[in-house]
Amino acid sequence: MSTPVLTEAEIEAYWRDGYAVVDDALNAEQLAALQHDFAEWVAESRDHTVPYGETTDGRARFDLEKDHSPERPALRRVASPVDVSDAFLDTMRDNRALDAVAQLIGPNVEFNNSKINAKHPGSATEVKYHQDFMFQPHTNEDLIAVLFFLDEVTEANGPLMVVPGTHRGPLFDHWHDGVYTGAVSPEVEADHAPGAVPVHGPAGTACLMHTRLLHGSAPNLSDAPRTLFISEYRAEDSKALQVNHLPSPHDGELVRGERTNRVRCSSYEMEYPEVPTGASFFEQQAQRAEPS
Repeated sequence: MSTPVLTEAEIEAYWRDGYAVVDDALNAEQLAALQHDFAEWVAESRDHTVPYGETTDGRARFDLEKDHSPERPALRRVASPVDVSDAFLDTMRDNRALDAVAQLIGPNVEFNNSKINAKHPGSATEVKYHQDFMFQPHTNEDLIAVLFFLDEVTEANGPLMVVPGTHRGPLFDHWHDGVYTGAVSPEVEADHAPGAVPVHGPAGTACLMHTRLLHGSAPNLSDAPRTLFISEYRAEDSKALQVNHLPSPHDGELVRGERTNRVRCSSYEMEYPEVPTGASFFEQQAQRAEPS
């Protein structure tokens, strides 16, 4: 049995606030390997002008910011990096943050999906406030997104902003006027964003985030990059009710514990999410109408 990562007080705080921070979630070798592979992808992106590559469902794997150029590459999303990098796959399967996930929703834990969200210096990329669960209905809500910091995350480079306690509140609509925007309404954001707090720390840190927690992030206005490897895990008895919006052959891989052949259900309601057709959810979020 691994050494506990979270204290009892930290576990209590996670269930109260909806998130927890794990220092040194990546060791030096893991961090260097992930940074190396991402740098290679950024260099490769200089040769492209539109999203490229292909995931298992035929969508582009590598998504580019609109102002991307060879001189100023802006690779903003890599879908399912665990499919094309041994470093990302090995880290997904074994890391200190995963031990913390097992403390919270284990002991039996499966891999759900993964992505990289990157904000290059001066990038216009922002993430409108949303709840991850509204993209991925499951029989219960024991899903945790682990956001690994591949760069130092500061107040200035577009940190994750979380609204503590919102995982215990309602599931907010992400459909508006018949369009799936992947975001809450401007009114809900205006009500809750003032209570948001930033999550920052040195490279190698991880934030564990409850699937119902309301969160977003602003553009990177600094001269430093902000890159996150996001690996999501679920309790082994939480079964998907919609196709995975980030498909991977590793979906459902058991990463801690054992198979139980059981399903556990909780009570909630939501409108089924739209299965994305573009390279990333940024295209869906661009459809959200802003207040006049």
